[in-house]
Amino acid sequence: MATQEYLPPTFGRPFIPDMTTHSEQEPLLRPAQYEEVYRRFSPTKKRMIVAIASLTGLLPPFVSGTFVPSIPQIAKDLNSTGAVVSLAVSLSVLATSLGSLLGSSYSSFYGRKPVYLTGTPLLFLGSLGLASAQTISHLMVWRFIQAVGASPDLAVGSGVMGDIYRVEERGQAMGIFFSATLFGSALAPFAGGLATHYFSWRFMQLCLGFMGLGIFFCILIFFPETYHPGERGVEKADPASLPSWRPILINPLRPLWLLKSPNLLAVTLAGFTALLTDYVFLTPLAYTIGARYGITNEALIGACFLPAGLGHILGAPLAGRVSDQVITSYRKGRGEIWHPEDRLRATIVGTLFFVPLSILFSGLLIEYVPGRAGLVLNLICLFVNGIGIEFVLTPSASYVVDVMHSKSAEAMAANNGFRSIVMSIAVAFILPMVQKYGAAITDTIAATLSWIGFGFIWMTIAYGDRLRSMVDVGFSTAYNN
Repeated sequence: MATQEYLPPTFGRPFIPDMTTHSEQEPLLRPAQYEEVYRRFSPTKKRMIVAIASLTGLLPPFVSGTFVPSIPQIAKDLNSTGAVVSLAVSLSVLATSLGSLLGSSYSSFYGRKPVYLTGTPLLFLGSLGLASAQTISHLMVWRFIQAVGASPDLAVGSGVMGDIYRVEERGQAMGIFFSATLFGSALAPFAGGLATHYFSWRFMQLCLGFMGLGIFFCILIFFPETYHPGERGVEKADPASLPSWRPILINPLRPLWLLKSPNLLAVTLAGFTALLTDYVFLTPLAYTIGARYGITNEALIGACFLPAGLGHILGAPLAGRVSDQVITSYRKGRGEIWHPEDRLRATIVGTLFFVPLSILFSGLLIEYVPGRAGLVLNLICLFVNGIGIEFVLTPSASYVVDVMHSKSAEAMAANNGFRSIVMSIAVAFILPMVQKYGAAITDTIAATLSWIGFGFIWMTIAYGDRLRSMVDVGFSTAYNN
């Protein structure tokens, strides 16, 4: 039975008992084979893998980010309304969820590379179809296909980081990966706004298609398979049981069963409440900040997204490094005992302060502060929100990979997939709520939900080991991580 070691109450280290299991109350030593698997690639090769995975990870934020500034022009071009066209955002979030779940499941069976090589052609076809859409129904269909093609990249990319980096290096690697991919979050709305204003929203979709095609050839030529040798499902299966002419059929919803773990579900819900503020900020931006401060130029509306993207870029590697330092510090303080929930302590500043306060203040500023001062302060709120979201998502993603290392892609897909399913419903209500109740009330609701997310994080930090022992979905230990 685990002994309880009480930690002294200090700032940033709440007075909670150490409820680690016997398997975790051991020094962090691993058998040689677990060290050797991380030496398969040289440091230079690892950097190349991270670079290609990050380049591929640009696709999801570009698919979503370039679309939002063009909503008014699309509505005009297709004789519709902004509220109707914004449903394509909700639909793409749902498609992202399904594609992420499907891609992660197949990546565990066939490997990471085949999933990348399947998704990028779908993105290419969806983008070409979207660029030629003449009706709202065609827009929705091709938007769905486009989003499905781009969707596996973040979940599979997170799995790639877990494939090639040890637990002590993983947080920083995840931070670099997310920082590079979130460069798309900063650049995409501005690029989409420029293309829409000076060319057409259709031109931007064509660019996305050929971007996906270029990445396809980059992966085909330069990207190695990173899944640990002998661990893929296809390597373990009886060859006689495999279909000869088609892939095996895998239930795309299978990874969601991992969320029966209270730990994984709590972290997922906390991530949802944080990321929801991003959608509340950005989805109706043309109708909130744009309308309040007289910004009608699509390129300038896209430029208003830049502070949020810059916050993501700076926040992701910083949060990853801080989470590595936190888990290393607490492990040393326990005599090399690994307690994975320590990594989540790095999220507290984001869930408790940066995320909820930035969205709350923005709503009040839009409502009560006119002119240039109001615009500048709102842009600062966007920047702070971007940093705060990364202080929630980056350590949370590293935590999920830490505790579910052998199923890292599925766990990340369950995290992203469930979050996206719920988000696809929530996004559909954002613009109608803003139009009916105003930005202040809508943003206050989002801030309140973010504080509820902090409660989920605190619960996981305080009772993580007890919750993991209640429902074991194949958690990693210090010896196989």
